[in-house]
Amino acid sequence: MIYNKLGKTGLEVSRLGFGTMRLPTFNSNDEINTEEASKMLEYGIEKGINLIDTAYPYHSKTLEGSGNSESFVGEFLAENNLRDEVYISTKSPSWAIESEDDFEMYLDEQLEKLQTDYIDIYLLHSLTVPDWYKVKDLNVLDFLDDCLSSGKVKHVGFSSHIEVDYLIEIIDEYPKWEVVLTQMNYLDEYYQSGIMGLEYLKEMNIGSMIMEPLRGGRLVQNIPGEINDLWNMAEVKRTPVEWALQYLWNRDDVDCVLSGMTSLEQVKQNIEIASTIDKISEYDRELIREVARTYRGFIGNRCTRCGYCMPCPQGVDIINCLTEYNIAHMLGDPKASAMQYFTLIDDDSRADSCVQCMECIPFCTQMLNIPEELQKVYEYFGSEFDHF
Repeated sequence: MIYNKLGKTGLEVSRLGFGTMRLPTFNSNDEINTEEASKMLEYGIEKGINLIDTAYPYHSKTLEGSGNSESFVGEFLAENNLRDEVYISTKSPSWAIESEDDFEMYLDEQLEKLQTDYIDIYLLHSLTVPDWYKVKDLNVLDFLDDCLSSGKVKHVGFSSHIEVDYLIEIIDEYPKWEVVLTQMNYLDEYYQSGIMGLEYLKEMNIGSMIMEPLRGGRLVQNIPGEINDLWNMAEVKRTPVEWALQYLWNRDDVDCVLSGMTSLEQVKQNIEIASTIDKISEYDRELIREVARTYRGFIGNRCTRCGYCMPCPQGVDIINCLTEYNIAHMLGDPKASAMQYFTLIDDDSRADSCVQCMECIPFCTQMLNIPEELQKVYEYFGSEFDHF
């Protein structure tokens, strides 16, 4: 295993982190197959993975409820006396915080579920701009100060799916941020905070952890023929998983890549890749860019996110509805973006809130019939998240 320093935390972390959002299950998302999941964690730790990432809602029946991932991780580490062998990263459910007391309540519940006295890395989970302003008004920075001084938390940060301007704004608000978890893969260089966000983290010496390196598995499953033809032109032949992971590990602003693995075979495969230094040539880097350009050719419409259609009088988040639709359409599966569509866009701002008023149509620079496109989004994703 290869290790990197996680920014100014000083922690030496395995460059492959074990994400526990997609553990093997039985009949529903909250029923973890603990026997199989334990084998996976045991093998991963034995082979050098020393960072386990979880969160309050992982493996719950709904997107936002209390999940079973933290309890499983806590039980596994306690039973096998492995707590001191790994760093635990977990997340405060910022969307659920309604009062100052809630911060401490959730933290104490998570410490109990994890069967530990302290959390190595505690992140504010999936910060949206409204959630950030909400928790800031509830004095979240004072809470984080208290966490650090009490020893309940060793290092603090946040995870987000926001644009780079907001990422920088949040970072600049608090000098004690040490870790940020952002989405990144070769398709998402200019999506959300993207490359510019990673560069800013590097400049500020803030540890970077990466989520969705495989875009929910869509970059390695059901590969279109046009994409396979491009990969076959590479100087060095790699599997789709190798392309996705090594692309990230070839960047000097990526410290740890989290992979949500669902089988022991995936754990073994990813550890083998993580343990290999693979320098990608300039020719093959250009090939990756061409693959990304080809994927983008599969989009559902020509929306350029110019924003002239906003604000919608009904509050529909037109830009992000069309963005998530385009990404899912590009990858050929609604599951590719369904979770982000339902978690990052408020209930009243999704495509089904469009009333066909037509006021947006004259403002579209691409001459899209936006209400028709929003209807396509609704038909593609539906109105409820049932994609587990």
